[in-house]
Amino acid sequence: MLINKEKSKLVLVTGATGFLGSHLVKRLLAEKYQVIILKRSFSNTERINDILSNLSIYDIDKCDLETPFYDHKKIDVVIHTATCYGRKNESITDVLETNTLFPLKLLEIATFFKADTFFNTDTILSKYINSYSLSKKHFLDWGKQFAVTKKIHFINLKLEQIFGEGDNSSQFVNHVIRSFLSNVEELKLTQGEQKRDFIYIADVVSAYMVLLSNIQLNSSFFIEYEIGSGQAISIKEFVQLIHNLTKSKTRLSFGSLPYRQGEIMCSEASIKPLLKMGWQPQYSLESGLCKTMDYELQHLYPN
Repeated sequence: MLINKEKSKLVLVTGATGFLGSHLVKRLLAEKYQVIILKRSFSNTERINDILSNLSIYDIDKCDLETPFYDHKKIDVVIHTATCYGRKNESITDVLETNTLFPLKLLEIATFFKADTFFNTDTILSKYINSYSLSKKHFLDWGKQFAVTKKIHFINLKLEQIFGEGDNSSQFVNHVIRSFLSNVEELKLTQGEQKRDFIYIADVVSAYMVLLSNIQLNSSFFIEYEIGSGQAISIKEFVQLIHNLTKSKTRLSFGSLPYRQGEIMCSEASIKPLLKMGWQPQYSLESGLCKTMDYELQHLYPN
């Protein structure tokens, strides 16, 4: 694995209080990077309370977005993980603001202050699935446009179905795990024929770290990577696996829910470019699920 031994880069991270972002900033600190995070003054910092004192923190509702760039003179890398799925009754304009306008302004500022690289966390979903995916693709188009100017490297990371400790209970994997651990009477599901590529959070973070350590190898101003295990499994098989691992009594009702409009029936990451850089998943699907289940058990039944 080719790793840049110089770990003094200054990295700015958005979405650090979220699931992916919190795991990422902890790994960045462990690898001796200097880390700046952007958040709101009212953000729930529960996921990162243990490392807050090691971070340079800016509340973007109380300062200009340019402030950290002025303060730190040279920010090397921006890693954008903040997102809005639109699942909490946010308006379309709210989704657009978070997923398109905010990162676009940040990209513009980063370019002005001569940051080297902008990492964008993207989705595998096609553009017209929902307002979330549409807003993400709008920003991606802008990222490509900025790369054309050759003033900043734009690295787009298309994530498959990530899961792990600390994810929101509304997310599919954690919802299924919690339902089974609680032995809810019935779990309503689609037929489950669609295939997805599930990947454990630690493997996702390690992919970011490999890419960050090898920025100098990427001469292209725009480059895209897919992050997943490289192996798809049907939703039905996946749910049944969790059901068996939890020894749940919950009744599985496959076919009681319709597929959503425009449902992707098979999604699987092409991970050869990452493998060539020395990265590979360290956790099997079952081992990642077991670690996630242990975490959920501790939080559901702390005593």
